[in-house]
Amino acid sequence: MVSVRAMRSTRLLCLFNARAVNCTKTLLQPRAGCNVCYERNLCTSPSRRQGSMAAWVIHQCGSNEVLKFSKEVSVPLINSSRDVMIKVCAASLNPLDVSMRGGYGANLLKFRRDPMSLMEDGSQFPLILGRDLSGVVVDCGSEVTHFTPGDEVWAAVPPWKQGSLAEFVTLSEYEVSLKPKLLSHAEAASIPYVASTALSSLVNAGGLCRDSCSNKRVLITGGSGGVGTFSIQLLKAWGAHVTVTCSQNAEGLVRGLGADEVVDYTAGGAAAHLEMMEKFDVILDNVGGETEQWALDLLKPWSGAKYVTLVTPFLVNIDSMGLLDGMFSSGWTLSNKALKILPVVEAQFPFSQVPKAFQKLEQGHARGKTVVRVEEDDDNDRRQGEELAVNNCTENRQSEQVRQTA
Repeated sequence: MVSVRAMRSTRLLCLFNARAVNCTKTLLQPRAGCNVCYERNLCTSPSRRQGSMAAWVIHQCGSNEVLKFSKEVSVPLINSSRDVMIKVCAASLNPLDVSMRGGYGANLLKFRRDPMSLMEDGSQFPLILGRDLSGVVVDCGSEVTHFTPGDEVWAAVPPWKQGSLAEFVTLSEYEVSLKPKLLSHAEAASIPYVASTALSSLVNAGGLCRDSCSNKRVLITGGSGGVGTFSIQLLKAWGAHVTVTCSQNAEGLVRGLGADEVVDYTAGGAAAHLEMMEKFDVILDNVGGETEQWALDLLKPWSGAKYVTLVTPFLVNIDSMGLLDGMFSSGWTLSNKALKILPVVEAQFPFSQVPKAFQKLEQGHARGKTVVRVEEDDDNDRRQGEELAVNNCTENRQSEQVRQTA
């Protein structure tokens, strides 16, 4: 029997360090005409449009009261030839945002943003949260080939970059995709981060794919949240048999998405009920805690069955024990534990009510995603603003080319 933790050390090291060399080169060797601001990793090149934007920021870790609204946050301008600047139309919240607000992973994420800042207290602030976005491209680096200003896109923002609870975000073109035309910005913003999490968990850690899911039995604990609702649909499309645990009032939702069997964890005796079922090939655990004490016994023996959990101590250990000790401790813990999608939007909040959106998320018992409308969906005003932003950036690039030619 093999048990795998979804956010295992190799996965996290890949996430946080895959581009470490390139990141260091960018920090130490900024391109000509660009002065890098290390605190926010922004570009202050005079050739780019400058100014301030509105954003929700935190200046310290804590609970909801640390969220502060500001209209004086510097716009994250292009500082790489492969960067894309996006005007955010909608963002969504994930449990990771609540954890990061409380300081989860602060040391490792600070190191990933700027390796030279590890010994500096508070260098990760001000921090903008938000890992999902849907919006419109307003500017591109000189070597961007996949996008042009005006393109509608969606993206999952890496946790070491400034987030999407802001008017603008700058990402590498490789972190951005064209938004499906049939989805609104609010719907599109609910998908990217849970999609990447679910795919990584089920494919990389769980060993599942379209060609291997037939007759596979998969258990998803806490299946009514963002990752769960995405995973149900994906697994059913691949032909798997899916059992879900959730509260009784979410049963209609998960069955509607395709779940074959549903167990109400609020009724008591959920573990005993699951033990009477046929054993599982893969368990995707969105809950953690006591679930880990009985979940391993539900796996098929001697069959390569896998337990995949999204609740990992990796970043917590690094915060409490330091970089190296945290990594070794997490590796030890991991090895001993052994080893077409519909958007589901539960609630939407205007940009002015981000703290209320966090409160909703923290209540738990999610029925999909919580979305923040960064830009209200007034089509005329929205299109005019996008066209103005695109025209301004096009004029800036043309002026830069003229200066370079001269």
